[in-house]
Amino acid sequence: MNLVMIVIDTLRADHLGCYGHHRATSPYMDDFARTAVVSDTHISPAIPTHPAFTTLNTGQFSITHGIVAHNGSKLIPRSSPWLPSILHQHGYTTCAVDNLSQWQLDFHRGYEFYIDPTQRNTLSLNADNRQINKRALPWLKEHHREKFCLFVHYWDPHTPYMPPRAYRKLFYEGDPHGDGNTTLDGFDRHPLGRTWRETWFKQLGGNITDAAYIEALYDGAIRYCDEGVGMLLDALQTLGREQDTIVLLLADHGEMMYRHGIYFDHHGLYEGNIHVPFILRHPDLSPRRINEITAHVDVAPTILDLLDIAIPPQMEGRSLAPWLTGVADAADAPLRTSIVCQECTWQMKWALRTQTHKLILAREPDRYGTPMRELYELTSDPGEHDNIAEREADLAQDMTEQLESWVRDKMAQNNLAEDPLIAHGLSLGKT
Repeated sequence: MNLVMIVIDTLRADHLGCYGHHRATSPYMDDFARTAVVSDTHISPAIPTHPAFTTLNTGQFSITHGIVAHNGSKLIPRSSPWLPSILHQHGYTTCAVDNLSQWQLDFHRGYEFYIDPTQRNTLSLNADNRQINKRALPWLKEHHREKFCLFVHYWDPHTPYMPPRAYRKLFYEGDPHGDGNTTLDGFDRHPLGRTWRETWFKQLGGNITDAAYIEALYDGAIRYCDEGVGMLLDALQTLGREQDTIVLLLADHGEMMYRHGIYFDHHGLYEGNIHVPFILRHPDLSPRRINEITAHVDVAPTILDLLDIAIPPQMEGRSLAPWLTGVADAADAPLRTSIVCQECTWQMKWALRTQTHKLILAREPDRYGTPMRELYELTSDPGEHDNIAEREADLAQDMTEQLESWVRDKMAQNNLAEDPLIAHGLSLGKT
């Protein structure tokens, strides 16, 4: 069985049609989801990019593998298992079309072929899906008769959202320059707000005042990327590899639009950032939806299990295979009742997310003046606007104790003397 793993950077789940979005952002991915197993609640427990990808490939929480921040000071430990290396050792021809090796964190480890199309660009984030496919599709055509693993990393929904002009007004009919707009009034509080006004917004025509226009650009970028995904899936079919290839599509993290004072970026442990798609097609599995809390820490053990490769004991996630196949269902014990998340790039926070609630606990104040402890009831308040930490003090305290106990236990397991977020410090959010 072959593997194609597609990661779309900065793609939040709820901006796809298959996750309920009201805009037609993802016709190809929606068609793909109808043939696949979809996790309704897939969580990225470590954001943003570097911690997320390390967790995806190691099957470990960030407190164990040590990469807690983007652009941080730590290197991926050689003691952690590494999915591409394991696959390569088991006879897979491994290829990544990606640019993460630029950060010198050893992300290229285990790939026989590592292709970085962004080397041609001044700004690596400007490599769109067509440029990525220009390298991925020929490689696939050349090597599809081998037992292969192809990892493709698309960047289109990442800031600055600059899809081709035909996609920029696809989901917007207003006036992005109108004097009456107030939704960008707090934009300059963002650490990159003023820089973006002078660069990105100028490319869009100057004085942008409507945040909804920028959100529509994000959706336009997803639609553009969706077509690139369709091209890759079509190539698999044309080459006759659909029936012996697992295809997994997910994101490293999501994106905040302009709620909670966070404009067009991926910090803050809110649902827009940590709830990402997980869509897996296996030729032997029937389409279904999974209602359990799944997470990035489960991805590596799941892939190995599906490929009949032993899961290293150092991996902390669980194989989702019983839920993907339907062997495990609602009558069984749940996969997990909660998941712990963290960030240490622009903000220093932990979170405990259950099926119904989320507690966010800050280790130090953030630049937005957010409360040090937040509690949200996700069923009635999915946008996390009503902080009930004071009104539901007993629940907030119970969840705080559960979170702190988890952190203490993991610190003891990993011989850590100090909370790794505090020990590391913010990598980008220093004031």
